[in-house]
Amino acid sequence: MSGQLSVRREQTPVCKEWERPPWHETQPATRGVGEKRLFLLILGLALIAQAAPLSVSEVLTNPDRFHGQPATISATMTNLRESVSGRGTRSYTFDFGDGNQTILVRSFAKPPCRSGAATVEGTFEKVTRGSRVTHEITARSVRCLR
Repeated sequence: MSGQLSVRREQTPVCKEWERPPWHETQPATRGVGEKRLFLLILGLALIAQAAPLSVSEVLTNPDRFHGQPATISATMTNLRESVSGRGTRSYTFDFGDGNQTILVRSFAKPPCRSGAATVEGTFEKVTRGSRVTHEITARSVRCLR
């Protein structure tokens, strides 16, 4: 052999159909469990996202719980105002109430109606300016119900 070492390598058998080693077939009970968990997670999140809209009173009963959280709220829209910032950014604000309490809504898209029943999807904020506390929603969407 003249001083050379001969190394014998065994090849890993490959399943021709999938081009991967056949040992993936040895655990059929766990195959697809990750996909099932992912599906259930997505389904759960979709159901949460489609939960019934909250009322203004429900949110303002415990504003700390909803602070910084996405929320879908149904109420009556009044007092639509348009403003333009110094940089030229147009925004809209309106009062959003349920007859008992009111939240200020800010939107960068013009709402499809000027007043009436609506549903707002956005982020609720408990805002403190000095000693004054206000409650606001930055709207992602406004849907008029009439």
